[in-house]
Amino acid sequence: MQSTLTQADVAKLLAEPSPAVRAELAGKLGLEIENPNLNENEAALAQDIVRLMAKDVEASVRQALAQNLRNATHLPHDIALKLANDIESVALPILESSQVLTDADLIQIVSSGGAAKQEVVAGRVGISESVSDVLVTAGSEKAVAKLMDNVTAQISEKSLTKAVDRFAANETVKEKIVKRPTLPPTVTERLVTMVAESMRDYLVAHHQVSPSVAADIVLQSRERTIVGLTGKSSTEELEKLIAQMHENKRLTPSLVIRALCMGDIAFFEMSIAVRANVPVVNARILIHDAGQLGLKSLYERAEMPMEFLPAVRTAIDILHETEMDGGDHDRERFRARVIERILTQYEDLGADNVDYLLSKLGDIVKPIA
Repeated sequence: MQSTLTQADVAKLLAEPSPAVRAELAGKLGLEIENPNLNENEAALAQDIVRLMAKDVEASVRQALAQNLRNATHLPHDIALKLANDIESVALPILESSQVLTDADLIQIVSSGGAAKQEVVAGRVGISESVSDVLVTAGSEKAVAKLMDNVTAQISEKSLTKAVDRFAANETVKEKIVKRPTLPPTVTERLVTMVAESMRDYLVAHHQVSPSVAADIVLQSRERTIVGLTGKSSTEELEKLIAQMHENKRLTPSLVIRALCMGDIAFFEMSIAVRANVPVVNARILIHDAGQLGLKSLYERAEMPMEFLPAVRTAIDILHETEMDGGDHDRERFRARVIERILTQYEDLGADNVDYLLSKLGDIVKPIA
C-alpha cells in the first residue's frame, strides 16, 4: 500500500491551512494510519498527527478524521475514545463501527450520552450482554427498539425481562422483542398477556411456551376469529397460523388434541392435514368418514400418538351427535359434553392433558352452573 500522505501535505498542515484543507488531510491520515508499509517511527508519527487533528477546533476536520478511522484496526484507543465522546456528527461513525472501543467505553457512553449515540451503539454488530443491559436500563425508547431488532446483539434473560417491564406500554418495543430469533420461555409467557392478538399468535408459532399457555392462546384467538370473521378470511387466518406453528415445530399433538376437545374442529382438521401433508379437503373426508380406517390412516400419517386415537374418535363422534340448541352458553355446554366424555372414558391422555382438560371443564361449568 503506497503512502497517501506527501511531504507537501505535511507542509500544508504545518502552515495551518484552511479548515477545508485540514479536513482533506484528515481524510488521508485516516487511511495512512492503516498503511502496512510504514516503519515503527512513521507509524508513531502518523498516530501523533492523528491525535493532534482529533483536537482540531473545526468540527469538519474531526468529522473527516472519524469517517476515515471508523474501521481502522490500528487506531490508538485514546483517539477512538476521544472521537466517540465528541459531538454526534464526529462520534457516530466511530460508535457505529470501531472495534477499538471496549465494553467499558460503550457502557460509559450509553450511560452519559444522548439518544442518538445510544441508538447507534444499539445497532453495533455483536454487542455484549453487559452493553445490552445498560442500553435496556438507560437507553431511549428508540435505542431499546433498535437493540431488540439487532439479531447479532447478545441480550440476557434478565435484560429481556427488564425491557418488558420498562416498556410494558410501548407496542413498538414489545413487537421488536416478540420478533427476536429466540426468547426464553419465561419472557415469552410474560409477553403473552401484554401484546396484541397477532403478536400472541406469533409467540406461539415461533417461540417456546408451555403446552397449556399455547393451547389457551390458540383457542382464545380462534374464538375471536370465529366471532369476528366469516368465510374465506377466517380460513386464511387459520391457515397462516397453523403453517407458521408447523414450520417452527410448535404444532404439537397435545395442542391439536386439546383444540379438538374444546370443540375447535376446524383447527383440528387443518392441523392434521398440515401434519400429514395432505389437502385439507381430503383430510376432512377421512376424519368424518363413518368407517374406522380413514381417520386411523390419516392420524398415523400425521404422526400423532396412537394412544390418543380412541379419545380423538370419541370427540369427533360427539361432534357428529351433538346439535347446537341455540340457547345461552350453547358453545360452553357443547365443550363440557366433549371434555366430560373424554375424561370419563380415557385414562391414558397423560397427566398434563388431563389436568388441562379438567381446568377447562371447571372454567366452562362455572359460568353456566
